[in-house]
Amino acid sequence: MGGLVTSHGAGLAVPDWPYTCGYNMFFFPISKWVGGVFFEHTHRLAASLVGFLTTVLALWLFGHKSRPLLRWLGGIFIAAGLGLCLVFPAHRTENLLLSGIGVAGLAAGFFWPKCEPAPKWLRVLGIVAFVAVAAQGVLGGLRVTQLKDQLGIFHATLAQLFFLLVCAIALFQTGFWRHLPIRAEEDRHYFRIFFSIITGLILAQLILGATMRHQHAGLAIPDFPAAYGKLWPDTDSAAIARYNQNRFEVFAYNPITAAQVELQMVHRILALVIFTAIATCAWRAWRSLGPAHWLTRFAGVWFGLVLAQVFLGAATIWTGKSADIATAHVACGALCLVTGGLASIVSFRLLSTPASQFVGVEKNGVTSLLVSSSITAK
Repeated sequence: MGGLVTSHGAGLAVPDWPYTCGYNMFFFPISKWVGGVFFEHTHRLAASLVGFLTTVLALWLFGHKSRPLLRWLGGIFIAAGLGLCLVFPAHRTENLLLSGIGVAGLAAGFFWPKCEPAPKWLRVLGIVAFVAVAAQGVLGGLRVTQLKDQLGIFHATLAQLFFLLVCAIALFQTGFWRHLPIRAEEDRHYFRIFFSIITGLILAQLILGATMRHQHAGLAIPDFPAAYGKLWPDTDSAAIARYNQNRFEVFAYNPITAAQVELQMVHRILALVIFTAIATCAWRAWRSLGPAHWLTRFAGVWFGLVLAQVFLGAATIWTGKSADIATAHVACGALCLVTGGLASIVSFRLLSTPASQFVGVEKNGVTSLLVSSSITAK
């Protein structure tokens, strides 16, 4: 939904924040959900839902320990809402909404599940996810109020990292993760490095893509696979002036700079590097680990996603940056990042080296096998 906002150029269709065209965001009339306002407003509502669910997730990971916290926070919110009603009567609706949230929190404190808390490290990840989604909301709001495209780049990047984090939290709570075997495959440890480096390259690629999207320069290079009919386009001042004249007369696009043309070329080259790396990774996994290995399956899905991503990137140019195609390109990029990230995590578990090994000790002509306490416990 955020991709649709940027693809339709609707980021500033709603000029205020946290309000929506002067209304409380949750009471904005449906009759006014038209044009670019529809994309921006529904994006904000979806963000609010994600924030709420992330809060529930973070609290749920603490199990029954969340009960006292919910009661305390509920009471504080109720008191704050009622107090603000007296001090700021003009904002009575918002203040009563705050009190309503407090009532819900207070009630949840009595009916919250009595499950045991998750491991400490998983609870920490839940807190990190909560902080990240809060920061994401603030960045989105500041992007509107401060009118800075650079904030949009950080907003898009944090969204990708948050997506990866929440997917990792989900992975860690599955039976699949708990039953993954831990193997000592020292000769295949390079797969862990391979998966991790490619995932880092994908993140860098997504940052480049976000930079291009938030510069609002349209298509810096309008053709593919060539670039202005060449392998590498001219970027001197005369060439840029010629490109811009054609863009304005034929397509009515915004003017571009040499830096933007070069940025898109770097984006294309890095896409080729990532495609080649994932294809190689999938082939090596098939040959070395076998088709039934979990990492081979991850690599196969990864290769299918990057194939789709390359096609969507080309289609974005061929269709003159169609909003739906461009948004699908963004979404597929996020899936590529998450697949690589989860595959990297799984690889460190599947191809791990045991903390200790069986050690043969010669004593009185008899070889004794000493087994560490951790192995014995297992």
